[in-house]
Amino acid sequence: MSALFSPESILTFVGAGNMAEALVRGIVRAKLLAPQGLRVTDTDRRRLEHFQAAFGITGFACNGDGVRGARVVVLAVKPQVMAEALKGIGAALDPATLIVSIAAGIPTHRIQQQLPAGRRVVRVMPNMPALAGAGVSVYCLGSHATEDDAKLVETLFQSVGVAVRLDEKHLDAVTALSGSGPAYVFFLAELMMQAGSEMGLDHATAKTLTLGTLRGAARLLEETGPEPEELRRRVTSKGGTTAAAFEVLEAGRVKETFVNAILAAQKRSREFTK
Repeated sequence: MSALFSPESILTFVGAGNMAEALVRGIVRAKLLAPQGLRVTDTDRRRLEHFQAAFGITGFACNGDGVRGARVVVLAVKPQVMAEALKGIGAALDPATLIVSIAAGIPTHRIQQQLPAGRRVVRVMPNMPALAGAGVSVYCLGSHATEDDAKLVETLFQSVGVAVRLDEKHLDAVTALSGSGPAYVFFLAELMMQAGSEMGLDHATAKTLTLGTLRGAARLLEETGPEPEELRRRVTSKGGTTAAAFEVLEAGRVKETFVNAILAAQKRSREFTK
């Protein structure tokens, strides 16, 4: 068990969705807390039964019952039901409980406004690869959160990948870049596989080649040091096959369109935040 938690510590997930499950798996695997120190709440009885069967975690249909006595409560609900969830737990929370929200688009001050005064809130933007233990999570502190809270949250989310701390003003950019980012990579994989099929490769072969290429390229970026632009130039010989591909991409203004797409995601995130 981690030194950040005592044997009596309780961590409750409000919401039993995929991200809550990924975090539970990471926490248990990293031995940050034993299953008896974890709880989950949800209105879906099947999800509660799944958490019990898979991890030995106690489930609660009532949010208030589940958060009572918890040292940390992770709000893992959809943004549109956040207000209802907060209303259901406010009276049951211990004054010392740390609130961690992973709901997109809801700033810390709005969560604080719906809880008793002085509550400590940390907002986290994880992404989908956390389901495979390879996520990127960016967190920011609310006005009452402490450095000890930051250390605890960073440790929790490092159990499912990388955790980065930023000021909250950057969270809309984070949502657009790393939050939505996996979808951009999936789209690229989809297109590469489609092209493979159009060139006569069977689906299994096109998928193997695509995934291996993406995996290898990511490893080069991470381990060798050069910037992406430099690595791209090294692959692109003048007059060669890669150069022919990039002539088409440049003619279609793909670079400009792709950057604009990410900026559009940031704009939409800002609209949700207001």
